[in-house]
Amino acid sequence: MTASSPSGATGATPSHALRTAAKRALAWLGMLVAGGALGVALLVGLALALVYPRLPDIGGLTDYQPKLPMRILSRDGQLLGEFGEERRSYLPIDEIPKVMQEAVLAIEDARFYQHGGVDYLGVLRAGLANIGESRSQGASTITMQVARNFYLSTEKTFTRKIYEILLALKIESALPKDRILEIYMNQIFLGHRAYGFAAAAEVYFGKPLDKISLAEAAMLAGLPKAPSAYNPINNPRRATVRQQYILDRMYDTGYITEEQRDAAKAERLRYRVVTVDTPGHAEFAAETARQLIFGQYGDEAYTRGMNVYLTLTSDEQTAAYRALRRGIMDYERRQVYRGPEAYADLPADPKALDQRVAELLADHPANDELLAAVVLEADPKKVSAVLQTGETIQITGEGLRPATSGLSDRGNPKTRIRRGAVIRVVKDPVKPLWTITQLPEVEGAFVAMDPQSGEVHALVGGFDYAKNKFNHVTQAWRQPGSSFKPFIYSSALERGFTPATVVNDAPLFFDAGATGSQPWEPKNYDGKFEGPMPLRTALAKSKNMVSIRVLHSVGVKYAQEWITRFGFEAEKHPAYLTMALGAGSVTPMQMAQGYAVFANGGYRITPQLIARITDSKGRQLYEAPQAAPPSEDRRAIEPRNAFIMSQLLQEVTRSGTAARAQATLKRSDIYGKTGTTNDSMDAWFAGYQKDLVAVVWIGYDQPRKLGDKETGGGLSLPVWIEFMAQALKNKPQSELEPPEGVVHIGNEWFYDEYSGKDGVRELTGDEGIPSTVSEEEKKSILDIFKR
Repeated sequence: MTASSPSGATGATPSHALRTAAKRALAWLGMLVAGGALGVALLVGLALALVYPRLPDIGGLTDYQPKLPMRILSRDGQLLGEFGEERRSYLPIDEIPKVMQEAVLAIEDARFYQHGGVDYLGVLRAGLANIGESRSQGASTITMQVARNFYLSTEKTFTRKIYEILLALKIESALPKDRILEIYMNQIFLGHRAYGFAAAAEVYFGKPLDKISLAEAAMLAGLPKAPSAYNPINNPRRATVRQQYILDRMYDTGYITEEQRDAAKAERLRYRVVTVDTPGHAEFAAETARQLIFGQYGDEAYTRGMNVYLTLTSDEQTAAYRALRRGIMDYERRQVYRGPEAYADLPADPKALDQRVAELLADHPANDELLAAVVLEADPKKVSAVLQTGETIQITGEGLRPATSGLSDRGNPKTRIRRGAVIRVVKDPVKPLWTITQLPEVEGAFVAMDPQSGEVHALVGGFDYAKNKFNHVTQAWRQPGSSFKPFIYSSALERGFTPATVVNDAPLFFDAGATGSQPWEPKNYDGKFEGPMPLRTALAKSKNMVSIRVLHSVGVKYAQEWITRFGFEAEKHPAYLTMALGAGSVTPMQMAQGYAVFANGGYRITPQLIARITDSKGRQLYEAPQAAPPSEDRRAIEPRNAFIMSQLLQEVTRSGTAARAQATLKRSDIYGKTGTTNDSMDAWFAGYQKDLVAVVWIGYDQPRKLGDKETGGGLSLPVWIEFMAQALKNKPQSELEPPEGVVHIGNEWFYDEYSGKDGVRELTGDEGIPSTVSEEEKKSILDIFKR
């Protein structure tokens, strides 16, 4: 007999319970998905509401017209830079061969004509591919690339990606698909200064775009991803691998047949010989000129095909660039190794590894001779790494020394060199030796000009323009340190001092009232006090105590007014005794102008960078006035003041802190002053020969100590010497001629009013102070001499 359920009730079987639980789980999952979708929709709606109205105007796309470049050239005709659209032959979409369009679409955006600006299937596919991988796969459509190239920065952030997506939607709503593709194929950068596929066909194959083959089209289509990595001239092996992959993609998408694909893969390509026309390391000068021309002509500057000739010459510019770069790298070699620039997981498959390396190094471009490399193997005795070219290099012995801490088993894991690390390497120009190095954090500036006309001969605004576009020559306000002392000494000559005036190099102490801030007990750089000495010796040895006593004697207000004669701004140099040690603020360009006054006999000059301008047909639009003899309305100081200051500065380069200058250059007609600021935060050398003045500065953008033993004489002077060795190579030695109003007595120069039948008076007491000095100032002077 079987058991039955209670009347009216039905028993629940296990399978029924499972189905019920599954339905509930699915219902919950559905609600979660719906809730998530609603949340995403709300976020998208919020983004559209807040961000979309503030997106850039895309009028420039709807009425897009390519522009003729403005070319910046050196005085001797070497190309230094171009501004505007470069190397471009604009073609309407119906004149771009179908094979070129299909090659681009196959590799860049196969669903271009199906999506509305954002390929959501591509985003999902990339998201799934990224799970478990150390690198991200992109899902940028052609429309998104247009948005990024026209309006957005290259930084890889989530915010920028959102803007990219929203801009793509906006562009798609305003332009038809063919127009978007047309703009993309005409404006994308493809290496060797070629923009657009028409220009690239000429650059790489020497033929118009409508004459290219399927194999050539596939090769060109591989360039947008990373022109440096997939360039067929620089990296033929890697470029060919990508070309073969694109041909496979064209076959998979149905653009070509199997027979066409195989024939294209077998075709041997012939490339045009591309001359290296890299600008002559004058990006800062070119950008300064661009700003000047744009200020005069506005947007027209980029449409008229102007040729702007600068006053600098390519050989001096290159010498300045190399000298500053070498000086900075010499300093960098003395610094602690800071570790690799990035890390990445590398696949084991050789083909996938090569592609990963290419993509990884595209984000770490070569910095001139400083190349990026991906480490394949590393131990304390050997590092194996691969360059962007695909070449594998071995680093051993001395080449490992700069990165010893990064190779130690007990080193910091965050700075460890291991497989997948991105490091910097440099090759010895003489020996086949590779060395590990690092991009410097310290910066520098160099400017050289004609002290008579103000024509700029060389301008290097920093270590690398691509890394940091801040022009340190014109924009960096820094303390000049002891390189400012000559301007204080110049004021002293007008107040009765001479090169033979004896001043005591002894300790000093000042309360807060004298300094404007807090009590101050200054020291000499070497910590030594040598007692009474003439001004000539004091400046040569850069004695701080003497400079302070001189400024105290002259009067800070008088000195503050005096320095404006050289082009310095009074408000940048507060009227306190700290001004004697260069505690104010200057730019390297100002320092060059100031030292030019000593070099040219006492005249203020205005820097001149542009020599002439012509239009695209060679017609002259502007020519700088020819240098005329200096007029008295430009006089800053008397000729005799400039001459005697030059004699003092010549002693600095002969026996003082810059004695290395005359010893190395083997000539005596050079003058200058080293400068090191408090705590060694800035290193300077400013100097000249009568036909050329040059200034070097080295320091950190965010001021910090360069090092206890780092000085202007050790850091900046070698840069100046290297440049001058080139610039003065064919110039005969030429000493300055003494002007009227000076006399030479006892191997020293003086103003003639301070000489007499008994010789030169020693200006250390009341009898030597000019009558123009007030009684109160006299007392102050005598007091400080007696300390």
